Amino acid sequence: MKLTIIFAGLLGIFLAPALADVIGSDSSSAVSGQQSVSVNNDNNVANVDSNSGWDSWNALLDYGTGFVATRIFSKKACIVHRMNKNYLPSLQALDVLVKEKKLQGKGPGGPPPKGLIYSVNPDKVNDLHQYGKSISVMCKGIPTYMAEEIVGASPAFNSEKCFSADILWILNISFCGRTVEN
Repeated sequence: MKLTIIFAGLLGIFLAPALADVIGSDSSSAVSGQQSVSVNNDNNVANVDSNSGWDSWNALLDYGTGFVATRIFSKKACIVHRMNKNYLPSLQALDVLVKEKKLQGKGPGGPPPKGLIYSVNPDKVNDLHQYGKSISVMCKGIPTYMAEEIVGASPAFNSEKCFSADILWILNISFCGRTVEN
């Protein structure tokens, strides 16, 4: 018991400075159901955590680089793709939704989220730095793959081999390919 408490304390001591660089000073956050979102205006990023047991994931939306990385815990993988700004709100709009708590309690009963389908390239990414510091830090040491949007694909497209991530009832993203098979 004492060892666990000491380990947790040390983890907090060493992890806090590392996260301070990513979190920054101008940030806001909100919790909605099993998801939470944090917006960091200083670094032009938003972080979405989905806590749903084995299917938990974390997405980092880097508005500065135009890339999104999703870490899928059950697959022990990171998937990076270009941000489709036609479907995602701007960082400023997302920040307003968070600050006004407009994302809390939303969900079933509202309009269905828009959907995007991505094909995951089975080749691992060798250089994470090309996607920016925040994504590089999040995916470091984890097999990382690039995904390309499949424009015009129907939701029935290869759905049995896809991992789905609903981002705050705003957007449903499906990652399809061998690296995310069930």
